[in-house]
Amino acid sequence: MKKFDITVIGAGPGGYVAAIKAAQQGAKVAIIEKNAHGGTCLNRGCIPTKAFVACADAYQKIFDAKEFGIAVKKPSFDWGKIVERKNAIVKKLNGGIGALLKSNKIEIIKGEAKLISRNEIEITNGKISEVIESDKIILATGSEPAKPGFFPFDGKKVLDSTDLLKITKLPKSIIIVGGGVIGCEFANILNTFGVKVTLVEMLDRLLPLGDKDISAAVTKKFKNIGIEVKTGVAIENVKITANGVGGKIEGKPVSAEMMLVGVGRALNTKNIGLDKAGVKLDDKGAVVVNERMQTSAANIYAIGDITNKLQLAHVASAQGIVAAVNAAGGMEKMDYRVVPNCIFTIPEIGSVGMTEAEAKEAAGEIKVGKFYYAGLGKALAAGEHEGFYKIISDAKTDEILGVHIYGAHATDIIAEAAVAMKLESTVEELGRTIHAHPTLAEGVMEAAHALHGECIHMPAK
Repeated sequence: MKKFDITVIGAGPGGYVAAIKAAQQGAKVAIIEKNAHGGTCLNRGCIPTKAFVACADAYQKIFDAKEFGIAVKKPSFDWGKIVERKNAIVKKLNGGIGALLKSNKIEIIKGEAKLISRNEIEITNGKISEVIESDKIILATGSEPAKPGFFPFDGKKVLDSTDLLKITKLPKSIIIVGGGVIGCEFANILNTFGVKVTLVEMLDRLLPLGDKDISAAVTKKFKNIGIEVKTGVAIENVKITANGVGGKIEGKPVSAEMMLVGVGRALNTKNIGLDKAGVKLDDKGAVVVNERMQTSAANIYAIGDITNKLQLAHVASAQGIVAAVNAAGGMEKMDYRVVPNCIFTIPEIGSVGMTEAEAKEAAGEIKVGKFYYAGLGKALAAGEHEGFYKIISDAKTDEILGVHIYGAHATDIIAEAAVAMKLESTVEELGRTIHAHPTLAEGVMEAAHALHGECIHMPAK
């Protein structure tokens, strides 16, 4: 029987990072993965969708080229080549992760893992099975798209997000159920490539967990570009038809060639032997962990989506580092107070900290500063004048409680706000920090000035 100091189950963004960190601590490490390295993020989520977003953005920019004095006649796209590009990017990154694991002398084991005790793991690959022993175990089994039973999933006309990434031909029309991150990103991508999109959200607004100003801006943009947005309603009586899929919204029939159901994720905690190892789940089916990522079984740690803290790849990676250090004998704790969240619509969304509503509830009296992309020279020069920067602070202490950006490169710029919050900067200190000109990052400084009524580049009230 092979024996290891630390074994990681799952090679997603949490698992492979945990394995490498454990190896850096001097541990003998194995990692078990039944599919490809990179997990959902690389193979069925973050990276494939971002590859599609990049193509959509490039295609849209061709139509906008006349603003720059550039004439382009009859632009077109080849969906097959777009898919090929996506697959090539995924393959390259898969290989990169494999090379990183090998360079750190981590044993890569292909197969499906199941705990048979607190220290033993059974691995099955086809008809072949083996058992290994490990002093410490890190669970990183991730999640899959949720499939509510009232949708007739067939992978062709009624799809989840994994299915949609595999399509080789675009439909003429699609109904997207779920106005969260998945639904909004795919709605934007497909609309750009000429698909008629109907976006349905049961709650009262798109991106219901985000800041209301962001939600309002996205909704307005979507309607302007021809996406039919329906909020505060549910789709019922969904059936596959000869021509696609149909259903009813508020008693009225709706139909399309295809339907995407993007209503959350199901945690991969079943059939992995958690009961055999004494690993407890909470009432939502998530693995219970402490701040050190330790489960109820002291030698077993859990990270990523199965902990149901924040279902983000970068959170899984951070948890993986904490778990690996602790599994190797260290004393690290997770801190979720400053976690940036990025949504890749066009334009992008970057957020960190509290929404305005959350800040009011937590702090009572708050201040809000906003500055618009249209007031930035770099934004106008680049043709990226849509969007805004929003900073929320505690009115008494000037502490930054939340930052929300809707506009070009928002997912990159938000890192500045995350660092400022991590270092407990005040809004005044952020505003007094000299920002290079002309840049899009200047908008953060301007919003900080606006919060205190000192913005130079906004008309005086």
